[in-house]
Amino acid sequence: MKPGHTGLRHLVHSTRYSLKGLRAAWRHESAFRQELVLCVLLLPLAWWIGEGPVEWILLMASCLMVLVVELINSAIESVVDRIGPEHHELSGRAKDLGSAAVMVSLALVGLTWLLLAGQKLLG
Repeated sequence: MKPGHTGLRHLVHSTRYSLKGLRAAWRHESAFRQELVLCVLLLPLAWWIGEGPVEWILLMASCLMVLVVELINSAIESVVDRIGPEHHELSGRAKDLGSAAVMVSLALVGLTWLLLAGQKLLG
């Protein structure tokens, strides 16, 4: 934390940096744009599929989790790319692990939505 940036001032600066990060993700990361559009399309369906607050939050949180993991993955890729363009085993591993995290979060969305939608449609 920078000296003099405490309390409300810190909150204002942190919010500004976070919004800057969201704009950068939208501008430079096609996967983030695609996942955000999917999230925007799915979230209204959560109110129809989910039966009560617990199911609503499960459906919404699974979508939002993908966005969180994608942002972290993009940050990892940016840092690795900043270090240098040459191939290095650890750089490749870092990128692959970030990608795997996104895949697992997408699997969580699929499982959550399939189970709860299936329960709604078949039950």
